[in-house]
Amino acid sequence: MIELAVTSFIEVRLTLMRLNRVRSRASAHPLVTRLVLAGLLAALLAFSQREPGMADRYKQMSADFERKGLAEPFLGITTAGKVEPGVFTIRSTGVSTEPVRKAAETFLAALTSEQRAKTMFPVDDPEWRKWMNQHFYVRQGVSFKEMTDVQREAAFGLMRASLSAKGMKLTRDIMHLNETLAELTNDFEFLGEWMYNITVMGKPSAKDPWGWQLDGHHAIINYFVLGDQVVMTPYFAGSEPVIATSGKYKGTVILQDEQDKGFAMLKALTDAQRKKAVLSFSKTANNNLTEAFKDNVVLDYAGVRVSDLSAAQRKQLVDLIGIYVGNMDDGHARVKMEEVERHLDNTWFAWIGPADANGVFYYRIHSPVILIEFDHQRPANLAKFATDATQPNRQHIHVVVRTPNGNDYGKDLLRQHYQLHPHAS
Repeated sequence: MIELAVTSFIEVRLTLMRLNRVRSRASAHPLVTRLVLAGLLAALLAFSQREPGMADRYKQMSADFERKGLAEPFLGITTAGKVEPGVFTIRSTGVSTEPVRKAAETFLAALTSEQRAKTMFPVDDPEWRKWMNQHFYVRQGVSFKEMTDVQREAAFGLMRASLSAKGMKLTRDIMHLNETLAELTNDFEFLGEWMYNITVMGKPSAKDPWGWQLDGHHAIINYFVLGDQVVMTPYFAGSEPVIATSGKYKGTVILQDEQDKGFAMLKALTDAQRKKAVLSFSKTANNNLTEAFKDNVVLDYAGVRVSDLSAAQRKQLVDLIGIYVGNMDDGHARVKMEEVERHLDNTWFAWIGPADANGVFYYRIHSPVILIEFDHQRPANLAKFATDATQPNRQHIHVVVRTPNGNDYGKDLLRQHYQLHPHAS
């Protein structure tokens, strides 16, 4: 489908180029010019008449992904197909979620009744799992594109209350780069800064479970709240391009720390450790395993185990994890990092790709309580600009953060809550 969108764009550009060439020769061959122009305009009209069908195809593709991706009930990311019991518990973190609750209430109050009706879902609704990175995916909820300025500011208020300043900047920069992509492909129907939707699951509450989701191209945030506990996964960030060299948001750059410090982690390993960490020196494909509709992936630990690292190496890995966790609000990021460090000895670092500072690579950090994937991807929407469209490059990056053992979307906490407080299905 992505290739179809790129091909369609190329068709239009070629047609317009032919029209321009024909116009430049108009005075020399007026009759031929009129005939050729008529043919080219007919071709352009035929293309435009195909456009409405693209929306229908996108809708069908989205439905197909949902049907296949949700065929199995949620289990979560596991190492052996079975959730490790007792990893997560309901407890007080001491970090208030009141700012998030108030911001959510303000956002919902800013919506019209019609918008609110399509934005709110039950807290245990399958809607949580209906997210996707690709631009064609048909999303639920209210989009920034249809929001008024007041509504947008309320939506940003919810995001600011939930994220750190760093996490907020990253999300806005991804949205900006989606505008850059729209400029480069001349596709403002399915791409652009405002093509992001928000849904709210459950009613914002100080004690009952609820949450919200941002869903759009290269930016997905799932934010579950129970009391003062927060789970912010699945989390997806990325872009193509990751550096804007032109357009409205020229100079925008993302995910360079994640890239460079990931490579620095590999270089910090000894030769013996690197032999364990590197799964393959060949990087010719997309390697992320836990993107959209991959909630139940079975993924064994692989690479080098942190218990085999020196104190300095362990600290370096913790700092690398902190880059990702640090997109949450500062208080809950500290809580999550404490959880990460409790399981540090059973954390693994794995790598695919060459040990080349300018090369492309994939790395994974995996423990019972966190899974992080970083991946240089093949060109997609910008394939026509690539030197080799079949090979990953550094201008297309995907990162994913998951909570293994059944607690993505806060589902294990929700399960425990329902055991303590039975509810009607």
